[in-house]
Amino acid sequence: MIQIAAPLRADTVLPALRRRIGLGTADGLRLVGELALPEGRPPAATLVMCHPLPTGGGSMDSHVFRKASFRLPALAGLAVLRFNTRGTGSPHGRSEGEFGDGVGERFDVEAAVDFALARGLPAPWLVGWSFGTELALKYGAVEPLGARTAGAVLLSPPLRRAGDADLDAWAASGKPLTVLVPERDHLLRPAEAVRRFARVPQARVVPVEGARHLWLGEKYASAALNGIVAAVLGPAGKG
Repeated sequence: MIQIAAPLRADTVLPALRRRIGLGTADGLRLVGELALPEGRPPAATLVMCHPLPTGGGSMDSHVFRKASFRLPALAGLAVLRFNTRGTGSPHGRSEGEFGDGVGERFDVEAAVDFALARGLPAPWLVGWSFGTELALKYGAVEPLGARTAGAVLLSPPLRRAGDADLDAWAASGKPLTVLVPERDHLLRPAEAVRRFARVPQARVVPVEGARHLWLGEKYASAALNGIVAAVLGPAGKG
């Protein structure tokens, strides 16, 4: 696994090819985003980042996703595509439209994956955090995304909008699913996550000792990034 070294500061930005992008949705909206690519080598895989709840302050610039863009292209050889879902604003700008409570956002996730594939980026993995896990679970294992994505990594899944039918779709797909669950999450703790995700035989639930829902602190942000890399590249994955 690529280890996120302790000497890195919280605001460390490692070299990458970064550019702002626009995504067009099937229902006619324009979303703001950013694509970060490794320098001097093709990416090993692509992370499509689905951010936390925008009505609670979540966006593409939420700290774990910002750090993924800052670090993972250089440290792990991964492409990182992050974007603001409809109606969401952040320092990168505001996407058109209004919050759809996880319904209209289906088109947003599809637009992001299609953008990656149209540019020849390999193996798109959905990486959801909180509300973003609901989008990954509801749409990542069914068409049209089912045939276009390699798997998913979930951070702090609340399992509120996504239910048993969505978990059953993941089970039927056979696609890899890694679930990183903070030990002190106030929405879903590891023991309950193990019970709920038992419906997905290939799901791997990973408790993270001491962490909370927001992964605050460099120790826990690094644990989240390491967990993402291990899920996508394997425990011995190297960029």
